[in-house]
Amino acid sequence: MLGAGDSERVAALMRETAAAELLPRFRRLAKDDIRHKRPGDVVTVADVVSEQRLASGLARILPGVPVVGEEAVENDAGLIELIGRPGESCWIVDPLDGTSNFLHGIPQFAISMALKREGTVVAGLIYNPANEEMFVAERGKGAFLNEQRIRVAARKRLDDAIIACGLPHRGRGDIELSRRETGAMQEKVAGLRRFGAAALDLAWVAAGRLDGYWERDLKPWDMAAGLIMVREAGGFVSDCDGGDAVFEKGHIAAGNETIQKELVAVLKKADKA
Repeated sequence: MLGAGDSERVAALMRETAAAELLPRFRRLAKDDIRHKRPGDVVTVADVVSEQRLASGLARILPGVPVVGEEAVENDAGLIELIGRPGESCWIVDPLDGTSNFLHGIPQFAISMALKREGTVVAGLIYNPANEEMFVAERGKGAFLNEQRIRVAARKRLDDAIIACGLPHRGRGDIELSRRETGAMQEKVAGLRRFGAAALDLAWVAAGRLDGYWERDLKPWDMAAGLIMVREAGGFVSDCDGGDAVFEKGHIAAGNETIQKELVAVLKKADKA
């Protein structure tokens, strides 16, 4: 876990980075500030400079702990291996989760950071600077939103539940599988939502705003902080098959104990259809 006062220092770093690098560029990016990594996957100058500032600050807070960041991995694929190595510590960082929202002026984006030690995520922080919401969780210490304790929703029936999901798009994901899953879920739930920032979807499950969430084709930095956030808020997290290979498979299902199990059951049935 983090040492005394470290979570406050990391939270301060996130706020400073957002104020210096993200918010001044929100709705103000020029064409030259945007690059397409592949169809449907963009990176902005805000992603890059934010990650650089976060990595520099984390090196001062916990010297010697490497940073596995979304943009750094593009230039050093070996970094991602640190996430799966037993006994290794690392920060797992998404400097701008919800880049497409950010580009379109939609205030649903976040900085997401998690600390992994000995194969386990032990701390996570998710910050949406557009509404100044800071979510913090540490293993065994609970989950908090702006220093107020949060818990997952208590609903037990899918037909009462609001569920968030991800949707594949051009160049990414299995569209046919997604159609089967969303179609099956629409018949079971009170409502489906697609917000476009995985870390915040998980934080909202932890805060009880959403009853559950699933998404495929994710990277570790999309999920790591949210995973511990949900668990420390009393929720359950697995891959979409009901197992523990969230990072390895790149998909996730989350909710309270009952809703999460029901989500997985619906997804399994849709996958076999």
